[in-house]
Amino acid sequence: MRRRLTANLGLKVLAFFSAVLMWFVVVNIDDPVTDKTYTGIPVSVINEEVVTTTNRTYQIVDNTQEVMVTVSANRSVLNKIRSEDIVAVADMKELSLGTQIPIEVSIPGYKYEKAYSSPVNLQVKIEDEAKNNFPITPSTIGTVREGYVLGDLKPNPEKVTLRGPKSVIDSISRVVAEANVSGLSENADIEGRLILYDANNNVIDQTLLANNLGKDGVSVRVTLHQIRSVPVKPDTSMITAATGCKVSSVTVEPREVRVTGEEEDLDKLDEIEIPAEDLTISDLSERTEKIIDISAYLPDGVTLVEENARSVVLTIQIEQPGVKNYEVSTSSITVNNLAEDLELSYGAVDLEIQVRGPAEALKVFTVAKKVSIDLKNYETPGTYLVPVVVELPEGCTLVDSEEVEIILEKKTEDEQEE
Repeated sequence: MRRRLTANLGLKVLAFFSAVLMWFVVVNIDDPVTDKTYTGIPVSVINEEVVTTTNRTYQIVDNTQEVMVTVSANRSVLNKIRSEDIVAVADMKELSLGTQIPIEVSIPGYKYEKAYSSPVNLQVKIEDEAKNNFPITPSTIGTVREGYVLGDLKPNPEKVTLRGPKSVIDSISRVVAEANVSGLSENADIEGRLILYDANNNVIDQTLLANNLGKDGVSVRVTLHQIRSVPVKPDTSMITAATGCKVSSVTVEPREVRVTGEEEDLDKLDEIEIPAEDLTISDLSERTEKIIDISAYLPDGVTLVEENARSVVLTIQIEQPGVKNYEVSTSSITVNNLAEDLELSYGAVDLEIQVRGPAEALKVFTVAKKVSIDLKNYETPGTYLVPVVVELPEGCTLVDSEEVEIILEKKTEDEQEE
């Protein structure tokens, strides 16, 4: 038996090594070593105290905080490695030339031949650390619920201490706490988002900065005011007409304005009264308009919602003997001979005409479908004053010739095709 086992021993050893060699060849053909590149690998910095203990700080520059990593390994291994398995570390103790830290790459739990990053160094800028206090300015985004308007805004805290690279601290121009008030309908403390701006209103990256806000962060106390519509009531008792004329009507436009304020202040305001002594106008013989700033008549604690809506127009209609006033909507004016390639709009909404004639005729006369303009001589785009033609009953005349401002514009090709 022993002789049979030891017979041709050399051939048997040679066969064994040949089998092993063939196994290695097959493995390398089916599962070769190759390279694979992974992108967006974050670089972690360790031993930062090498810099920070000397009252200095650092900034990562040249976008080297993320690198590409190339790994050489068997294909089967590469198929299992994910980007998050790769660890890239820059040790501050290895800082060289004051700006570069070598990046060491490892892939725990995997067998590989080599792994290296591109770039191979983390680029940093070392500078002195600085600290400063900044007031916080509150701001809002979004729109509060209908019927309310923003009142006071107050940040909490009102200032913040920021620490970081001196160049970044020195670039801060203002600090804002931004609160989202979308749909808000009551006073509230809203979490704010801290935003830093430089002198050119660019947002500053806060990654390298520390603050003293702690886990509570910053909030904004938002106070809402209600909105109410209040009528405007002028006292017209001291408006008088000239001899032989009479005041036929006094109107104010707009009749209501929107105001806002605390609820207790709004409850005291039923109307905005314009006193008679501010409307002393006498000897009127024709239609007169007076512009009035109503902001002076608002009580303390109440303001206008729209600041540019502070003016109202008081219109005083005067009737002369044998004369009657008629208001004509421009939309009811009959238009004749408008060029087919032009479209028409008006510079005003209403037109007023005065007709003189017998009382009996004026009593029954109506301007409906009696007012027209003729545009046969207006063939080019532009703004024009066009005579108004009024069909009057026998014995009646216009007190003054009337004109209306029109705007002619070229139709678009689509409108002309229609």
